[in-house]
Parts: sequence; C-alpha cells; structure tokens
Amino acid sequence: MKRTSLALLIFAFVTGLFFQALPAAAQATDWQQINIPPLPAFHPREPKRIALPNGMIIFLQEDHELPLVDGVARIRGGSRSESADKTGMIDMYGEVWRTGGTKAQTGDQLDDYLEIRAAKVETGGSADSTTISFSCLKADFEDVFKAFDDLLRGPEFRADKLDLAQKEYFDAISRRNDDVDGIVGRESAKLAYGAPNPYARVAEYKTVAAVSRQDLVDWHRAHVNPNNIILGIVGDFDAAALEAKLRQTYGAWPKGPALKEEKIEFTPAKPGYYLVQKDDVNQSSIDMVGLGIRRDNPDYYAVRVFNEAFGGGFSSRLFRTIRTQMGLAYAVGGGIGTAFDHPGMVRLAMGTKSATTLESIKALDDQIADVARHPISAAEIKLAKDSILNGFIFNLDSPDKILRERMAYEFYGYPQDYLEKFREGVEKVTEADVARAASKYLHKEQLAILVVGNPAEFDKPLSSLGSVTNIDITIPPPPGGPPEPPAKSAQ
Repeated sequence: MKRTSLALLIFAFVTGLFFQALPAAAQATDWQQINIPPLPAFHPREPKRIALPNGMIIFLQEDHELPLVDGVARIRGGSRSESADKTGMIDMYGEVWRTGGTKAQTGDQLDDYLEIRAAKVETGGSADSTTISFSCLKADFEDVFKAFDDLLRGPEFRADKLDLAQKEYFDAISRRNDDVDGIVGRESAKLAYGAPNPYARVAEYKTVAAVSRQDLVDWHRAHVNPNNIILGIVGDFDAAALEAKLRQTYGAWPKGPALKEEKIEFTPAKPGYYLVQKDDVNQSSIDMVGLGIRRDNPDYYAVRVFNEAFGGGFSSRLFRTIRTQMGLAYAVGGGIGTAFDHPGMVRLAMGTKSATTLESIKALDDQIADVARHPISAAEIKLAKDSILNGFIFNLDSPDKILRERMAYEFYGYPQDYLEKFREGVEKVTEADVARAASKYLHKEQLAILVVGNPAEFDKPLSSLGSVTNIDITIPPPPGGPPEPPAKSAQ
C-alpha cells in the first residue's frame, strides 16, 4: 500500500509550520545560511521474526492505520535455476500457478471469489525466487488467507492455462524486437554477464514449447517447502493471535530437501564495439557495460556515493555535461551496478540522435577519463550524500516497505541491522573512498560498448573507433515453422 503522498503532505505541513514560527530576524536571506540540523537517529519499528522448527521464517508487522492486511511468501529458487533448454519456464510457472487455480477452484472461479471481496492473490517469478501474495480487507482475512494457503500448497497447473501462457509467450517473443529499450536491456545483459549466463538467457519459441505441465508440478514439489519460504504479513492484526494461527497452519508442514546452491559463471564479452542495426529509428541507444559488484562488498557505500555524483540524477556530472552543456543526450546516466548475491552491471547509458552517435560515445569516454584527472569533489560528494539520505527515508516510510527490506536481508543472508547501518555507511564515505572506488571498478578499456541504431545516419562509421561486432537479433523460428502472426488489435 502506498503512503508516500501522505508522508510528503505531513512533511510539507510540518515544514510550513516551522518556517512560519521563525521570527523575521532569524530567517536567512541566502539558502546557504540556513543551519540544517543533523538527521535524527533512524530506528524503524521492527517486524516480529518467527522461526518455525521446519525452517519456515515468518515476519509480522502490525500497522493499524487502515483495516487492511497484506502478505507475501518468497520462495527460494527462480529462473536462474531453470534448465537452459526450458528458459521461460519460471515466467510461465508464475502465471499458471495463479491462473490454474487449485483442485477445488479453477483460476476463473478464484477470480470471482476474490473480486467480490475486493481482494487479490497473485503469483510471480524472478531470477532467484518465486512469490505468492495476498491483499484484503481485515474483515475478509480468514477467507482470503485460506485461498492463499490453498494456492500455496495445492495448485493444479491446469493444462489449458499452460497452453494459453505459452501462446502469450510466443506473442511476446514475436514482438520483442519492436521495443528499442527491450533490445538494449537484453543485449547489454548478454555482454555484461555472457549470453549463456542465467541472468542474461533469453526465452525462445523452442524453449517455451518444451515446458510441460509436469515440469511445473515437479518444480513446485521441489521448491515450495517450508524450509525455503519466508512469509511476511503486514496490516491491521494482533501479532500474537496471528502467530498462533500461523504456527497451527504451518508448524506440522514437513521439511523438503535442501536446495543445491547454483554455481553461476560470469563471462563478460571482450571490450569493444557491438552494433545492433535497426534501420527504422532515428536515434541511437548507447550502453557501456561490464561487471559490477555485490552489495556486501566493503566498497559498496563508496560506489553508491560515486554513482549518485557521477550519473545518478539531474545534478550528476554526466547529466550536467553531456545533456545540459553539450546538448547531446535527452537521457544519460548510470554507474557501477550492485546486487545482493551476484555482481551487478557497470552500465553507462544514453540516448542521442543518430547524427551525434560517435560524438556522444566520445563524450562518455571523456567523462570516464576525466574522473581520474578531476576526482569527484567534496561539494559533489556532499550533494550526492544529501540526495541519497534524503531519499532513503521515503523508501522506508511505511511498515510494509520496512517489512520487505527485512525479508530481503533474511533471504540473502545479510545482517538484520543492515538497514540501520546504511546511513552511517553513506555518511562515512570520503573523497578518497570515492576516488578509490572509481579507479577500481570503472575502466573504459574494460567495457563493452553497445550501440542500437541506424548506422546509415551516424555522424561517422562506428568502425572508425575500432573493431565492430555485429549482433544478430533475428528471432529463431519455432519448431515446425513460423508462428501465426500476432492478432491485430481492434481500431
């Protein structure tokens, strides 16, 4: 549930009262004269953590502001663990889990059951996990939680819904080259991680067609076990009473087999220039990519501050120089990417008109080189820190957001005080830390440079910068011949 607007209104109201209360003599005539007090200590209201004997972890966060209850179960195992020859299975699993219903109710019947209660039960999948969530009024919690639990432990995966999901996937594959942003994101991941890497693999007609109902059943049986589940519930309830209910519901659920940890290899593409020729556009999308770091890296906070100062927003170096001063880009930014349990992507991205493609690449090159000659200054660092910390609280301004953060730390094995340490970690970053992080993780000569655009309209041939590898984005046909063309939408 979104409460950011309410928080902003409260902030504006309190701020207004504060300034109205200031005597005229105390009001500064220059904003730089304003004495800004230090931020107060941040101690969010902690959810209650419960560990069942079978390994299931439960977080309960009371929030009595509105008569609502929301919950989500995060289950270990996602698309990075699916077989390469069945890429796309988890996407379909996440859909058919819900649309297929249970033995007692079809997915369509479940739709009707929830609709009259203004409630939701949804499922989905990602690279490292799958989820099932619910949202309802407090008065309907018992009914909706029963539907949630039935779907969690007894999905039917009806064959007709899998067939429908496959057809929808075929349609998405047939259209995937229509969207330039989609092409850039897809090909950038392949360059940064390696095409076979599960974080970069792309579903094709044949991999989607290879998925059977039994695959979904087997996946569910292997992964949806209490020792792989973190359940979080937030809302208008009594935590002690709900804990007793959940212990009764899930306490006797037997453990499943432990999941094997996946060994994932990262094989970035060789540095150089890569071109996706797209003749039907008059703009170029440019990505410079490489391997980033994990969030448990000691340099994480320095990298975070560097990213904000270098390419994080309207006041960043990239935006000020390439967009505002040089007028080369309508969008530019990026930095050294981070992720919880695998390297993020180094990614500097910009969009420019075709006729300034190479000029824009050179401008990005110059900015990377300039960091060594002119390190991020104290003023830039202060502005970056202020931006990060001022935005930090609005990412955690409601109990449900705090609950999701706690669940993430539990899922990835991070210390539970990671959230409290974030501000301290950012505040301690020095100029030397930022300079060291930039020199350690950002190297132009190590980046693969992807250009998606129409080379006939470039200001100079891309080959004038170096050797160019052409990327073929032709969609392989499905087994048995080309698919039927997508149906045209009604005019």
